[in-house]
Amino acid sequence: MKLLWPTHPYVRLAEDFVYLAVILDAFSRKVIGWALADHLEAGLAIEALDRAIAARNPAPDSLIHHSDRGVQYASSAYVERLARCKIAVSMSRPANPYDSAKAESFMKTLKSEEVDGKAYATLEDARLEIGAFIEMVYNARRLHSALGYKPPAEFEADLGRKIDPNHERPKPCH
Repeated sequence: MKLLWPTHPYVRLAEDFVYLAVILDAFSRKVIGWALADHLEAGLAIEALDRAIAARNPAPDSLIHHSDRGVQYASSAYVERLARCKIAVSMSRPANPYDSAKAESFMKTLKSEEVDGKAYATLEDARLEIGAFIEMVYNARRLHSALGYKPPAEFEADLGRKIDPNHERPKPCH
C-alpha cells in the first residue's frame, strides 16, 4: 500500500509569522510529524519529516511523499533524506492547491479551531499550544466525516494499523 504524506509550510500568528511544517497520513488524516520555527529553512521541514519517519518507520519503497513546491521540500538536503529512506517524491502542480487539499483542510482547521484569536507570547508558547491541539484534539478527538466520524487515532486503531511497541521494527533510515 502506498501512503501519501502531504505537507504545508506556514501559519500566521497574532503579530508575526511562524512556520509550520506538517506531515499527514493521507489515509487516516493523522498528523504524524510536525515542527514549528521562526524560519522557513529546509531544517524545519526535515525536522517534521524525521518525526514522521520515527512515528511510522515506513518500509523502503512503500511511501509517496507529496508536498507543495516550496524550496524547503525541493532542497538537496530534504530530497536526499527522502532518497535515503527510499520514499518516492511527488510535488503539486504549479498554482494548484487541490493537489494538497488534505493539508489545506488541516491548516484551515488549525487556524479556525486553535490559532485565530490567540496571541502566543513566545515561539515556545506557540509550539506548546499548537502541539497540544495537534496531539490531544486533532489526532485524538476531532471527528472526520471521511473516517466514519472517528478521530484519526481511533480510525487507525480500529483498522489494526496501530503499531505494537513490542514489535521489532527495522532500523530508522536517518
